[in-house]
Amino acid sequence: METPSLGRRIAALIIDWAVAALSAVALTNVTYPPRNPGENLVIVGFFVVEVALLTGLLGFTIGKRILGLRVENPQGVPIGVPRAIVRTVLLSLVLPAIVMNDDKRGLHDIAAGSRVIRV
Repeated sequence: METPSLGRRIAALIIDWAVAALSAVALTNVTYPPRNPGENLVIVGFFVVEVALLTGLLGFTIGKRILGLRVENPQGVPIGVPRAIVRTVLLSLVLPAIVMNDDKRGLHDIAAGSRVIRV
């Protein structure tokens, strides 16, 4: 099991954000870049729903799949939707993702009982 680089994880996050933003633009009346805080909240909502569902059920998002990453619990299986929601909401706040321990797990991973690995 290899711990992925921070650059790979950020690249996956950028891809996931782009997918969420494009989904929000395609399915709602928001624009990108957002014109107001309400539109930004819609995009963040799409991000949280998409990332939490994919991470919880499959163990990866579109960005993570493209870059060969997976989110799992200590037993090596997807973390489930409830934990993925906690993880994604904390990730959306940015700071918990920046604060890492020696194992390169952010506070969002610690709170959700998850880890990101390279596959």
